[in-house]
Amino acid sequence: MFWVTAALAVILVGIAKAGFGGGVGAVATPLMALTISVTDAASILLPLLIIADIFSLRHYWRIYDRRSLSLMLPGAVVGIALGAFLFGYFSDNERILKSILGAVALAFVAYQGGRSLILGALVKMRPPAWVGVTMGGAAGFTSTLAHAGGPPATIYLLPQMLPRDVFVGTNVVFFALLNVMKLIPYALLGLLRVGNLTTILILSPLAYVGVRLGVYLNRSFTDKWFNRVVYGLLFITGVELVSGRSLITWLFS
Repeated sequence: MFWVTAALAVILVGIAKAGFGGGVGAVATPLMALTISVTDAASILLPLLIIADIFSLRHYWRIYDRRSLSLMLPGAVVGIALGAFLFGYFSDNERILKSILGAVALAFVAYQGGRSLILGALVKMRPPAWVGVTMGGAAGFTSTLAHAGGPPATIYLLPQMLPRDVFVGTNVVFFALLNVMKLIPYALLGLLRVGNLTTILILSPLAYVGVRLGVYLNRSFTDKWFNRVVYGLLFITGVELVSGRSLITWLFS
C-alpha cells in the first residue's frame, strides 16, 4: 500500500511542478501519510521534490514575476524557521499534525470551489506587499511541516492574473528555492536519513515521469476535468486525515 500511495504522490508532484493541475501537489504528503507517519512522508518527499524542481526549472527558468518572489521569499525564510522550531512538537503529536494537514487540504478544496463559482466577478489586482510577505511566510511554515505550501502561494499569486507561464514559473522558482532552504532545518532535525535513500532512488524516476506528463498535459489540455479528479481525491484524503479513517486504504486492501 505504501508503494501505491508513494508512486501516485510523486507522479502528482511532478505534474504539479510542470504547471498542470493547480494545487495537485498538496495531495502528496496527505496521500503518503495514509500509510506512514507524516514525519517519514515529509523526509522522503523533500529530496524527491528537489529532483522534480530541477526537471521543472528547465522549462520555466527566467519566466517568473520578480516582485512576487522578492516579497514571498523573505517571508518564507521566517516561515521555515518557525516550522522547524515547532516540528518537534508536531512530530510528537502526529494526530494534531494530520488533522491540521487534513484541514489544509479541505480548506484548499473549499477555496478552489468557491473561486470557481465567483471567478467571473474577480478583477486583476496586485495585493499589498504585506500580503506577499505573509503568504510567503505561511507557505514556508506549512511547507516545512508537510510540503503543503501551495495554497498560501496560490492565494497571493492568483488575484494578479499573471500570464499562465509566468504564474507557473513563479511557483516553480519560489518552491525550488524554498525546498533547497528546507534542507538546512531538515538536516538539523535529523530527517535526512540514509535509510530512506533506497526508497528515494526507486521513486525518483517517477518525478521525471510526472514532470514530463505535466508539461504534455499543460500544453495539450485544459485543467477542468483533471482538477475535478484531483480535488475530489484531495477532499477524500483530507476527510480521512481529519477523521482518522482511511477510505483509500480500504479500497486498495
